[in-house]
Amino acid sequence: MAASAVFILDLKGRPILIRDYRGDVSTKSAERFITKVNELEETGKVSPIIYDEGVTYIYIQYSNLYLLTVARNNINSAAILLFLHKLREVFSHYFRELEEESLRDNFVIAYELLDEVMDFGYPQFTEAKILSEYIKTDAYKMEVQARPPMAVTNAVSWRSEGIRYKKNEVFLDVVESVNLLVNSNGTVVRSEVVGALKMRTFLSGMPECKLGLNDKVLFEAQGRSAKGKAVELEDMKFHQCVRLARFENDRTISFIPPDGAFDLMNYRLSQNVKPLIWVECTVEKHSRSRTEYLVKARSQFKERSSATNVEILLPLPSDAITPTVRCSQGSAVYAPEKEALLWKIKNFPGGREFMLRCKFGLPSVEAEEETQGRMPPVRVAFEIPYFTVSGIQVRYLKVIEKSGYQALPWVRYISTAGEYEIRMA
Repeated sequence: MAASAVFILDLKGRPILIRDYRGDVSTKSAERFITKVNELEETGKVSPIIYDEGVTYIYIQYSNLYLLTVARNNINSAAILLFLHKLREVFSHYFRELEEESLRDNFVIAYELLDEVMDFGYPQFTEAKILSEYIKTDAYKMEVQARPPMAVTNAVSWRSEGIRYKKNEVFLDVVESVNLLVNSNGTVVRSEVVGALKMRTFLSGMPECKLGLNDKVLFEAQGRSAKGKAVELEDMKFHQCVRLARFENDRTISFIPPDGAFDLMNYRLSQNVKPLIWVECTVEKHSRSRTEYLVKARSQFKERSSATNVEILLPLPSDAITPTVRCSQGSAVYAPEKEALLWKIKNFPGGREFMLRCKFGLPSVEAEEETQGRMPPVRVAFEIPYFTVSGIQVRYLKVIEKSGYQALPWVRYISTAGEYEIRMA
């Protein structure tokens, strides 16, 4: 189940670094790998996993390099792909830019890191912050022998001991992105909400954090109804610090957090989302060379909320000239490089409607006829603070540490537009 060797190659397949962990593959595997990649590229069947003559090649391409793992036996491909991405993060942390020149300038450090992140073909420790505490670059090398931090030998590999702050705080941002596609007849073709719990922790010691959500599964298991709306989350993905067994047992998100910023959880909801900002565009053709757009933008969320930094991108024909614009709110400018009109509204309160009129000329009658029926969709970008589409709520966020200090938890909600598109009639 282990990897045999790690190769780092340039784009022509020439080895820059080779670390052989098990001695059961030839160093000429790199030549065979680049040949297979070229063959697959010609046929359009490129894959990150290649099996050839009893050898499995798993690789990622980054900048001008291939990071390649070779194995003789049956291997967990997903785990190795994750390992390669972590290895890239470690190298980028040390060398700022991971490229051929930076590796050649830091051979010694690179080989030290390869010895730490994998042992006899088994992935080991890949947290860059912790590795940098005892594998130093020349600029930061200590005179005394550095001892490995407790995080390397401890079960909590993502956090060092001895962290101290004068003020203990934890910030939690609940960020939801709305992906929406509306057809030209007004029907919603696709809608989903992609959410993330983003944390920044500034806590002393080794704190235990507990987080509770208005989880529908939890309320049903406890046989009680929620006071407000309960949310049924799908496709949940947790940071490695979360105790999964505890979550499976009683749906409590319990964890010892890393220091600094990290994503605690990602989730998705495939629910019917009512468009938060609805855009209607009516096209009026006054003549074969003069066209007018009448655009209505309406906010369909509660009046107590307001959308900020709203941007509505209205596509125009590629040969549109001399557009003149009037709008009831915000400002609109013609962006010829995007072949569109950009309407910006800094503040868009809930339950309001704003209008825009745009007149432009079309010198090419043929081009006007060609573009009919295949104009790009209207794209909308926005942010709505203190609001979530799904109705997810943080019921509690507790911080428990053996010293007994009081931590200040701060929770913030925000909804943003992801791939938010409305097709024109």
